[in-house]
Amino acid sequence: MKKIDFHIHTVPTVSDSAFEFEMECFERYVNDLEIDAVAITNHDVFDVEQYREIKDRLGAVVFPGIEVTLEKGHVLIISDDANLDAFQESATLVSQEITSDTDSISVERLFEIFGDLERYLVIPHYDKKPSVSGETLNRLLPHVSAGEVDSPKKFIRNHKDTTRLVPVLFSDLRIRSGLSTFPTRQTYLDCGEITLPAVKSCLRDRSNVALSESDGNALWQIFEDGQRISTGLNILLGERSSGKTYTLNEIESRCENAKYIKQFSLVQQDETAYEKEFNASVQKNKSGFIDNYLMGFKGVLDSVMDIDLTANEKEVESYVETLLKSAELSDRQDAFSKAALFNEEMFPEVQTEELSRLIESVRHLRENVEYKEVIEKHIQLLALEKLAVELIETLWGKLLEGKKKKLVNELVSEIQQNLRLRTSAQPIEGVDLYNVAMDKKRIEVFGKIVDLLKRDEVIYEESIQGFKVEARKTAFQGAGEIREASGVSGAFLPAYQAYEKPYEYLQKLKEHDGLARADLYKLFTSIKYRILNKDGAEVSGGERSEFRLLQEIKDAQNYDILLVDEPESSFDNPFLKSDVNQILKELSTSMPVVIVTHNSTVGASVGANYLIFTKKENEGGSTVYRRYSGYPSDTELQALDGNTIPAHGVVLDSLEAGAEAYESRREGYEAIKS
Repeated sequence: MKKIDFHIHTVPTVSDSAFEFEMECFERYVNDLEIDAVAITNHDVFDVEQYREIKDRLGAVVFPGIEVTLEKGHVLIISDDANLDAFQESATLVSQEITSDTDSISVERLFEIFGDLERYLVIPHYDKKPSVSGETLNRLLPHVSAGEVDSPKKFIRNHKDTTRLVPVLFSDLRIRSGLSTFPTRQTYLDCGEITLPAVKSCLRDRSNVALSESDGNALWQIFEDGQRISTGLNILLGERSSGKTYTLNEIESRCENAKYIKQFSLVQQDETAYEKEFNASVQKNKSGFIDNYLMGFKGVLDSVMDIDLTANEKEVESYVETLLKSAELSDRQDAFSKAALFNEEMFPEVQTEELSRLIESVRHLRENVEYKEVIEKHIQLLALEKLAVELIETLWGKLLEGKKKKLVNELVSEIQQNLRLRTSAQPIEGVDLYNVAMDKKRIEVFGKIVDLLKRDEVIYEESIQGFKVEARKTAFQGAGEIREASGVSGAFLPAYQAYEKPYEYLQKLKEHDGLARADLYKLFTSIKYRILNKDGAEVSGGERSEFRLLQEIKDAQNYDILLVDEPESSFDNPFLKSDVNQILKELSTSMPVVIVTHNSTVGASVGANYLIFTKKENEGGSTVYRRYSGYPSDTELQALDGNTIPAHGVVLDSLEAGAEAYESRREGYEAIKS
């Protein structure tokens, strides 16, 4: 197996923060982590002289490369020495076109610059930001060898899914002076001689790609000293002050997207403060549901937001007054007032927002990669393309119609002004009676919808490991509740006094200086959450802590690794065994989990994939901290320096206070069994 890192930066560019390259740092990186091959891939730049210097100094294979900024995402283009001159010329063209951090090139231009991409190793950002997706990825796919990801979790996910690109994990490292620690994001290839054709051939089969040399994707290196952990569930054991929490902190510092549940962090201190924090946490976690639930109402509110009934009434009154006055002064009619355009109505403004949203929806369907197979089962891509073309042509027609109507309105307005200057006849003020009537109807329907929103009703329920989350909507009970829901300061009493009249209430909210119009839809109904226990009662203080732990663990799905420090310090064994262990085990099937524990309920019953034991030892009068690790079935755990320790004694000492104490307790339990 060969260890490779094909994403390394050695030149600061407009896309980077400033750094100073250091050759000695690069040598340490390659030697300390025993890397077999690297690629130099600076942002939109290739320095051929620096490349040659690096190649001469490093004891590893070095490939020339470049990270190109596309319109949508980044892509690595990697060459070899046989094609160096052509590659340098192409890279120079890229540098000439990308001179600021807002510049990019199209896929078409990429093909023009580099020609036949089959000569290169092409690796786009895949499960990594900024990712290459949609039509851009489809255009590149025939030439793509692998997709770059940014964490072991994403590597495993993509490796298991044969419909996705073969994953590779690279450091994306800036080789700079003062770099004290190195990332351990590299990939192993089951490859013989390291040449560009050999690497491309190797990447065609995902079974040739792994996170570790001897354990496939079961383990991955977390520290540069060679320490590995499981890509599943890890238990971290050890005596007090032996380096467990230090190890956990070090793992967090090396993982950019880590979820860390620290010891005692979820246990209540002050009851009132804790309850407020708990409710705020639940509300925050469920804010997405509130937005989705009220999204339909938001559309209704937007449709009536700018309706001004008072202005409408004044327009109607003005129309009636001028109509009556025109009738009274009919004897003043002349050639100017009898002209057809004298009282002509203007064309209404052409609306294209709905059509634009529809075009965007079709585009999203056409370019979606994640659910492409599902979409193509039901809709032919050719049909989608034809639909998009027809909708775009319709939009163009609407826009042209709008321009024509705007021009006609301007001409009519100018003519009317000239006609009215030349006559003493009374012009009739224009009004769209249909729109006035429709506005009145819209407000009426709006009021009925708001009344339904205020009705006391459970709108959402979710069960989580014996708890039930219940969301209930109801009317606000005072100005203070509206203020709290708005999140802004100021007086809300005038608005609340109009709360029973939805249209008037809306006008009062619009007058409030601190409120954004886009957020007003949240202030018509109060949505609150309750957490119920298995008996249907609201949770107690201790149960709140249990629920928060489950929520925090569940939230870890959005992260790349979960770290938990001694959950038994805050929770009892039945809860840990029946609820926490289950969810941790399920979570570890899709991401790495590391748990520090002294508790047999967690440490022994959870079914760990890997054990790590930290120990403070004395050698020659000096204190040494060692980490021993191995699989749960191993009889010995081994340190990186080759030292070993019996696994049986480690586990019993850490989780059961030793074999003697364990046997004594076991005999005691047997004595009271009946």
